[in-house]
Amino acid sequence: MFHARKLVLAHFWVAFVAFLGALVLGAWQMYVRSPLWTWINNPEHYYRSVTAHGTVMAYVLPTLVAMGFGYAITELSLRRPLIGVRWAWAGFWLLIVGTVMAAVTMGLGKASVLYTFYPPMLASPFYYFGVVLVVVGSWVWVALMSINLRAWKKDNPGVPVPLAMFGNVAGAYLWAWTSVGAATEVIVLILPASLGLTDTINAGLARVFFSWTLHAIVYFWLMPSYIVFYTIVPRAIGGRLYSDTMGRVAFALFLVFSMPIGIHHLFADPQVGVGFKFVHAAMTAMVSIPTLLTVFTIVASVEIAGRLRGGRGLFGWVKALPWDEPMMLAVTFSFVMLGFGGAGGLINMSMQLNETIHNTQWVTGHFHLIFAGAIVLMYFMAAYELWPQLTGRIPSRGLVKVQVWLWFVGMMVLSMPWHLVGLLGMPRRMAYYDYTHPDLHTQAWTVTVSALGGFTLLASGVLLVWILATARKRGTAAVEPFTFSRPAHPVTHTPLALNGLGLWVGMMIALTVVNYGYPIAQLASIKEASVPVIPIGSR
Repeated sequence: MFHARKLVLAHFWVAFVAFLGALVLGAWQMYVRSPLWTWINNPEHYYRSVTAHGTVMAYVLPTLVAMGFGYAITELSLRRPLIGVRWAWAGFWLLIVGTVMAAVTMGLGKASVLYTFYPPMLASPFYYFGVVLVVVGSWVWVALMSINLRAWKKDNPGVPVPLAMFGNVAGAYLWAWTSVGAATEVIVLILPASLGLTDTINAGLARVFFSWTLHAIVYFWLMPSYIVFYTIVPRAIGGRLYSDTMGRVAFALFLVFSMPIGIHHLFADPQVGVGFKFVHAAMTAMVSIPTLLTVFTIVASVEIAGRLRGGRGLFGWVKALPWDEPMMLAVTFSFVMLGFGGAGGLINMSMQLNETIHNTQWVTGHFHLIFAGAIVLMYFMAAYELWPQLTGRIPSRGLVKVQVWLWFVGMMVLSMPWHLVGLLGMPRRMAYYDYTHPDLHTQAWTVTVSALGGFTLLASGVLLVWILATARKRGTAAVEPFTFSRPAHPVTHTPLALNGLGLWVGMMIALTVVNYGYPIAQLASIKEASVPVIPIGSR
């Protein structure tokens, strides 16, 4: 019996309803910036919208999905009731209160600082209090994942931890350590200034603390998607997981390599020395290792499915794959967008090449392909897979395929023009452009195309909510029990290092201290680093 059913449903519904609202804002932003509409009368409205869009997409959506999916994984993979359901509900309501508090503040125009905060700009303290509540609510989830895993291991000594739970808890630990940077920035530096206790803020130190969170949060976002890749995709397409061990290695390496790399976002910032920028650039390259392991493992798992379906020859298995299955389409589209987005990331991580695209639309295209494309698409599939267990109803297979296609096409149409104009130097985060200017006139069509992509994505988001809301029961047959993918080779023994996360968490913390300790200590000791605050709806 699925004891946490209502808990998981609550997380998913709030996540996707908030997501739909953020999609509306995103489509509106593209429309008002395009030649299809005259200049926006008040540019603050644009930045208000960007702040709300980013806050929902970066904090609310992935956190709720990770929490809800995590609670489901705990019960389904460990085959026991979730420990601490009341605490889980408390964490959920903390997150809801924080989301509403931040949303109201943004809606009133008192927090138009974007989700990256950007001190010395300061929002109303209520915005930051809301974000803090969201994070604290998520920390309840982190604690519960650790408690449930520890209890299961105590009752099952020496038994391999199910891969889905291993990845789930790895994601929880990654988020716990990742969020420390932004939490420290808000509590120690931003809130005192926002409350009027000081008129200055160490903006350089604040940016370094946020970089602690800024890139590692991407890998927290992708953990649920990678869990779907490893533990659901092979089963859904009729195959086997090529290697359980490879999945454990990938999840462990994400813990180690995700954290000490965020300063590559500060290549243009003068307050950080070149030496540490180089170190973070080099470490950023290392995070490609677990991604490449995942691509190899999942492609091999897909090949197994093709071979089991009768595929022969070098590429005959590709034709034999179940291309009419929504999951097959989704994983293919996700890998395509991950490939394009990852290739763009190689430019961002290079100190030299980054200079050509820094703060341009290229950057916007890159992270939309990675997060909104490759990652969010698999959030949809996780919900579709769990929906029969949660509601007893099965989503329409035909509509799911249409929704997946719309999301893929919309994201490619939205983001590819951004890469092109980014190379031409078009800046991001601009409320409007003067398309009558001869240097900008030739780029106007790209913004129109991206706007069309944005509205396609909105249509896909509306269809997602419609599919979930109108899923129907099929006859009187009971819903089949949920199963995870079976490995090609049964797992009878797992090395100790890959059956727990203590070693990897220790390495993650150690590398973070090494890569961030000196820059933080240096900037904190320089009194001249503080600058006057710039209230945006504050004080």
